[in-house]
Amino acid sequence: MKVRNSLKSLRSRHRANQIVRRKGRVYIINKVQKRYKARQG
Repeated sequence: MKVRNSLKSLRSRHRANQIVRRKGRVYIINKVQKRYKARQG
């Protein structure tokens, strides 16, 4: 999992990326390509 300051650019890299908010943190999850998993902050 990558930790990034900005997830907006990372989200556009694959069409299956989803932005999810959990416990005050922003995550990108992708069930097709697992390598796009990321967290903000």
